[in-house]
Amino acid sequence: MDIAFSSTVDLAAAIATRKISAVEALDAHLAQIDAHNEVVSAVISLDREGARERAKKADAAQARGDALGPLHGVPFTLKDMHETSGMRTTVGFPPFADYVAKQDSPVVIRLKAAGGVLMAKTNVATMLGGWQSNNPLFGRTNNPWNLQRTAGGSSGGAAAALCSGMTPFDVGTDMQDSIRLPASFCGVYGLKPTEHRVSLAGAFPDPGGAARSVRLMSCLGPLARGVEDLALIYQIIAGPDGSDTDLAPVPVQDMPKLDPRTLRIAFAPSFPGFPVAGEISAAVENLARQLQGAGAVVEAAKLPKLDLDDDLEQGGALIGMMMEAAQAEPPEGPTPVSRWFEALARRDRSILAWDRFFEDHDALLCPVAMTTAFPHCEPGTPIKVDGKEQSYWMLPAYGAVFNYSGHPALSIPCGQDSAGLPVGLQLVGKRWSESQLLGIAKAIEPLAGGFHRPSGY
Repeated sequence: MDIAFSSTVDLAAAIATRKISAVEALDAHLAQIDAHNEVVSAVISLDREGARERAKKADAAQARGDALGPLHGVPFTLKDMHETSGMRTTVGFPPFADYVAKQDSPVVIRLKAAGGVLMAKTNVATMLGGWQSNNPLFGRTNNPWNLQRTAGGSSGGAAAALCSGMTPFDVGTDMQDSIRLPASFCGVYGLKPTEHRVSLAGAFPDPGGAARSVRLMSCLGPLARGVEDLALIYQIIAGPDGSDTDLAPVPVQDMPKLDPRTLRIAFAPSFPGFPVAGEISAAVENLARQLQGAGAVVEAAKLPKLDLDDDLEQGGALIGMMMEAAQAEPPEGPTPVSRWFEALARRDRSILAWDRFFEDHDALLCPVAMTTAFPHCEPGTPIKVDGKEQSYWMLPAYGAVFNYSGHPALSIPCGQDSAGLPVGLQLVGKRWSESQLLGIAKAIEPLAGGFHRPSGY
């Protein structure tokens, strides 16, 4: 058994049947961290001794015959934005360099209650505000497929740790493609659930009990190397928790087993006005052809009649208003309340338009981002796409459309481009239909190709 690259589901089963111990599972991942983290720089705030004690306790509990949770003894990491008691939560921001929460966030509580063994945090963009994971505290995360290229952001440390075998799963945040973009850059899977599906309580350090600024568009979701792992972690962390009052009491269902012949898939190789590499568009079209060959009903998407560029602009404006409202001292000339309600009404029109689109389609297949992993650069530097310079700020566009609308979306690996870099494609579904969307991704997984281990790891 190759422990470091085993799935979460397989690790849990191996520990439950005593094929391996929790300590052995931990040691295999620590060895991978020791071997590769110096150059990849994905894992930070490693709690080596604390994790070993937790793994020993997991083995002792099993020896006593205690009931086992679905993650019993499985080691894992978390993006450096979850509040964790006894472990720093810094969001890569110097003023929070020594911040340690008094208690775990609800998501962390659930993962630990399921038996998971927290090892460490993973690197992020400063204050989660970028599409490269680089900050003054821990430096730059490199892409294991090519160290000269970014792993993406802001969940880049999570994606890089996964694809290099340092962790079996992680939980990131996604306000503008921040789970899906790094997942695609590193060739792993990442799920952004429906907005208000997973608790945001404790998902950002707020020393002094400051008001929670992020209440819209941002979502917590799992990253993993396979669909079954996404489904398992999603089921553990989703649903009301008694802390985040925005959460909807919608039942969390099991991932169904779906026959491709029952699926109705729309595909869009690009969106109007959005740049995209030709190899990514070709991957969308190729997978659509394979799905059609497998018996699915596949058709070119007739996208909602929306100004998607305006949606992106409006989404950015909403984020700005949330941040402004959370400041201790309001700026001069604060945004009028009427403008906030106008912005929400504008967003409602987009949500409803996509809701109508998904009445006729089970999922939309489209790009995650306009490019595969690009060379490290200063934020704002134009990005070359098929030799033509494109705006850096369009990097998350394909994903951010669905942060604005709130629909669930996930990134699936789909081969490599001519430079040998992973290509990620995006599947989007109806609101509150994560389980169905995961089932569709599972049905597609053999056609798309799934995770491939980068050489050297």
